[in-house]
Amino acid sequence: MAEAKWYVVHTYSGYENKVKANIEKTIENNKHLAEQILEVRVPLQDVIEMKNGARKTVQKKMFPGYVLLNMEMNDDTWYVVRNTRGVTGFVGPGSKPVPLTEAEMKPLGIKTENISIDFAEGDSISVVAGIWKDTIGVVQKLDFGKQTATINVELFGRETPVEISFAEVRKL
Repeated sequence: MAEAKWYVVHTYSGYENKVKANIEKTIENNKHLAEQILEVRVPLQDVIEMKNGARKTVQKKMFPGYVLLNMEMNDDTWYVVRNTRGVTGFVGPGSKPVPLTEAEMKPLGIKTENISIDFAEGDSISVVAGIWKDTIGVVQKLDFGKQTATINVELFGRETPVEISFAEVRKL
């Protein structure tokens, strides 16, 4: 079994989310692909816009026209992705896809090294760094791809989900 790596797929402009949805639907329908195509991502970034004198934070695509895939490259996965509606091809010379390097993935917030954690969903944790330092919350969701934990904290009298890096928390 080949090792999964991150690849970049070029899409028609504005079709990034449709391509992501189509690939995820194909994976859902073909269970053997779920072990080979691990993640489909359209990288987003927060941008502050000024509209009518008000500051507004909106999410914009980091790379319009591109979708990132964490997958094992073989004839089946190449065929499925390449023949997905809206995909124009893989990024690389000719028809040969080239995986992203560690240095290229770092600014995208994609980490490949695995961090072992001593907490799970439902555990109480304390935040030890960052803007939520000294906050205590219950783990709602773990995302090992982004290496983050989503916890609920009380903000203005309401339970609010907050995403925290694994490195910033410890189990109580």
